[in-house]
Amino acid sequence: MLAYILRRLLLMVPTLVGILTLNFFIIQAAPGGPVDRIIAQLQGRAADPTARFSGGGTDIRSTPQSGDVTSRGARGIPPEVVERIKKQYGFDKPLHERYLLLLGNYATFNLGNSTLSGQPILELVASKLPVSISLGLWTTLLVYLISIPLGVAKAVRDGSRFDVASSSVVIVGTAIPAFLFAILLVVLFAGGSYWNIFPRQGLTSPDWDTLSTTGKILDYFWHLVLPIVAMVIGGFATLTMLTKNSFIDEVRKQYVQTARAKGLSERRVLYGHVFRNAMLLVIAGFPAAFISILFTGSLLIEVIFSLDGLGFLGFNAAINRDYSVIFGTLWIFSLLGLILGLIGDLMYVLVDPRIDFERRGA
Repeated sequence: MLAYILRRLLLMVPTLVGILTLNFFIIQAAPGGPVDRIIAQLQGRAADPTARFSGGGTDIRSTPQSGDVTSRGARGIPPEVVERIKKQYGFDKPLHERYLLLLGNYATFNLGNSTLSGQPILELVASKLPVSISLGLWTTLLVYLISIPLGVAKAVRDGSRFDVASSSVVIVGTAIPAFLFAILLVVLFAGGSYWNIFPRQGLTSPDWDTLSTTGKILDYFWHLVLPIVAMVIGGFATLTMLTKNSFIDEVRKQYVQTARAKGLSERRVLYGHVFRNAMLLVIAGFPAAFISILFTGSLLIEVIFSLDGLGFLGFNAAINRDYSVIFGTLWIFSLLGLILGLIGDLMYVLVDPRIDFERRGA
């Protein structure tokens, strides 16, 4: 197993390089960028004409990413000013030099600074992680706690009234996206049109610092109720059906018939033999489910509930052409995804020791 883990860790290097390379050259073909934004501000097309170009406060020469400024965007700006902007942001270098500089800096975790705020990327990501981890972790745990018992119950009662009725709920959860549930919850329970029971934004109240330890915990979960309920409703359906189908597939296998023929009780057969094999795929997929909810499932939820997490950070970076943040978060997300993918494989072995990746030549 140690050799398998080592091979997977080594394979992460070319995978990360490939992801960065593909996205780097795609960005070069995309219109706009930090330099174009600065020129637009200088031309008066933004609210603050000199907000981000005041002489070196925001220097991302360590991580240049975007393409060259267009001649049309630079009309009316003295050439020496344009060259100064390019040099400040590192775009005076040829494309291949910027690419190699990017790889070298990212290999040493030097992700540079945001072109908007000037903050180091690692500090930005670290400041947003608590919000996104709160949403991702609690949502994933609740989705599993709901979906596995419900999926098993549906499999055991396949075709019954309970199965049909619960399938209606699953269909609703599949058909309606989480952000629509979030809007509905805001309208109903956050002072939208009916009750004002739960807070509409943030993870803590303004008087957080004055609360006791118990009060802080209660306040934290009080703020999480609506966003997590919205994400759970929008995410439990797929896992429920996966659990049901896995359970049914195992029930139809020969070893189950053999166990029944030996006189074992139905409960012993289902939960002593079938459950372990059926849950292999579901339980081992926990890391992948967490990373999916953490990095892709919470964007609109964070926007709706004004939660300053990674999804909101990426959204603002894309809107404002902050390619330093886009590339930095992409690199971190990719690295975490690869690590959690490895953890998922190791969980297969933990759940079922009969699985041996080394013997399979993985």
